[in-house]
Amino acid sequence: MIWVAVLLALVAFSYIASERMRRPMDARARARGEAPGRFAKLSQGITHYRWQGPVAGPVAVCIHGLTSSSYVWDEVAQNLTRMGYRVLRYDLYGRGLSDRPEGRQDRDFFLQQLRDLLAHEGLDDDLTLVGYSMGGAIATAFASEEPNRVDRLMLIAPAGLGHTPGRLAGFARDVPVLGDWMIRVVGGWHQRRAARVAGRQPGVPADLPGKQAGETRFRGYMPAILSSLRHMLPADQAADHRRIAEAGIPVLAVWGEADETIRLAALGRLAEINRAAMQVSLPEASHALVYTRADDIHSAMQDFLREM
Repeated sequence: MIWVAVLLALVAFSYIASERMRRPMDARARARGEAPGRFAKLSQGITHYRWQGPVAGPVAVCIHGLTSSSYVWDEVAQNLTRMGYRVLRYDLYGRGLSDRPEGRQDRDFFLQQLRDLLAHEGLDDDLTLVGYSMGGAIATAFASEEPNRVDRLMLIAPAGLGHTPGRLAGFARDVPVLGDWMIRVVGGWHQRRAARVAGRQPGVPADLPGKQAGETRFRGYMPAILSSLRHMLPADQAADHRRIAEAGIPVLAVWGEADETIRLAALGRLAEINRAAMQVSLPEASHALVYTRADDIHSAMQDFLREM
């Protein structure tokens, strides 16, 4: 039975060591990262954010997804500024250069960060929310709860009407204890491998796999992913979309026809809930469409704004 005790000790040690060996997100890490933005000390911790575009333009707030940070908006944000928007993007807690606060990463958690940041920047209403993947679910939740503050909602492969995680992510989400161990110990390796594979897709920026791999090197990142998988992404937001439709908020939704994470069936669900929503599906587009198909997203946004 000694070998069983040794095995259990190794499992426990690897679980603890996997996080302890990762770097903390602190002032030194932020200085090394040469952040192209600012930092706000909010109620749950420090949030990294960035402004770009004309100072007098209407405000567009861009919210990224589960495993990335605000760098995924590079091309889309640039296109929005060309359309006259003043763009605010930020790193969700647990990602990028923002803090890693403990606790459940659920709807209230993410909405608190967004509300805190808007208050910090003195933003009240007339907002355009742009959400990608899980960021689309956060944007939808905010628009549902505070429709008077939102002028329009632009969603790119948004979660909330169906989410299909990968095999490891799904296992970790559904299986307590063992799932926690797997996401901490092998989750980083798995994500770095996935980033290399995704980097071979046409249109993926050359530096993107490195940025995604770098996220896994920091303490608190993998637990944040797991908490979001368990507490934010499973929520069905049909009721939120109904409230948004009733409030008359214009909605654009862009989907990838080859997306295996947010499947195209979500388009049909949104069509049933909100017939006024403008929807665009991009042939052969994967879940990486926010950077592989930025030009198509730009065209869809231009058409959307022209029809309003």
